[in-house]
Amino acid sequence: MPSRSRVPWKAGANIRNSRDLLPGTTRGGAGQYLCMARATTARRRPATTAPAEYLEPMKALGVTEIPKGRWHCEIKYDGYRALAILNQGNAGLWSRNQKSMTEDYPEIVAALNHVRCRGAILDGEIVALDSAGRSRFQLLQGRDLGEVRSPLVYYVFDLVHLDGHSLVTLPLEERRSRLTALLGKAKNPLQLSPSFEVEPAELMKAVRKQGLEGIITKRPGSIYEPGRRSGAWLKCKILGEQEFVIGGFSQPQRSRQYFGAILIGYHENGKFLYAGKVGTGFNQRLLETLHASFLKRVRATCPFDNLPLNHKSRFGTGMPLSEMKKITWLKPQLVAQIKFAEWTHDGLLRQPVFLGLRKDKAARDVGREPAPV
Repeated sequence: MPSRSRVPWKAGANIRNSRDLLPGTTRGGAGQYLCMARATTARRRPATTAPAEYLEPMKALGVTEIPKGRWHCEIKYDGYRALAILNQGNAGLWSRNQKSMTEDYPEIVAALNHVRCRGAILDGEIVALDSAGRSRFQLLQGRDLGEVRSPLVYYVFDLVHLDGHSLVTLPLEERRSRLTALLGKAKNPLQLSPSFEVEPAELMKAVRKQGLEGIITKRPGSIYEPGRRSGAWLKCKILGEQEFVIGGFSQPQRSRQYFGAILIGYHENGKFLYAGKVGTGFNQRLLETLHASFLKRVRATCPFDNLPLNHKSRFGTGMPLSEMKKITWLKPQLVAQIKFAEWTHDGLLRQPVFLGLRKDKAARDVGREPAPV
């Protein structure tokens, strides 16, 4: 019998230790080098009978320390959170801010239309995979711009409605069991997101080695809480990366066209706070398309509540009044995904890099997230 650490991912495979995780093969994407733990079930009667309709997704709480004890562990993907709503063979995709994504990903919708049920609501993440099978948000951005089309996968990790019944009050293990049965032998780009029965620290070591973003831990027996960030789900990130809102841009210099850098911020206690300038991560096509979007959102006044920032950061991201006069201000509506090295002591980002625009999160919901683990 071959070693379990070298076989492709298989629903129902057990994980005993970190040697069974992420063995390093890259064939077929992330789903083939992850194993899923055996789910337990606790039979309960579904709470209500109703058609499959949109509900706000449950949220994970960011933490700076890896939780200890018994948790259901999953990979944190770097893509678009999406609900799939199926009714009588007609599937649609919706973002977490209730915007339709159906026309953007027809191959996923086609796969969903083959799921055998009268109605369902699936919760998952749309990702684009690199050559090593890892999800990369920049690749999704490239698809949106019509560039090289990387392999696309919709990783499904929860089932909250099935055949007229809400499943939100059922325990996590029961929802996962029903999800596994529903997806059956689903093929790309529709895949069951693996779940691990291991200590979170073990999985963190494995995903760090593979260059993944982090993990999600879920409390055993937890219900699905639409729109809530209760702490039943926790996210542990390895890298500094989160959403920010674009509030302005500087003029281009030297050979660059359209704009120089974007000014980004986040919401906290009713204020829109400046977090720094981002001048890297753009190619010529991005500069052009972003600039066109910016021109539709120009405003006369600065949207940031904590500017001017008269002292200059050691990393050069201060914003004195003299520099503010050169900025074109924008209505804070566009959400950008930004990777960065760390937060400085004065509340600014060090070495930020633009990864892409997000269409699955409302600007008003963007706040400062905890630092990576």
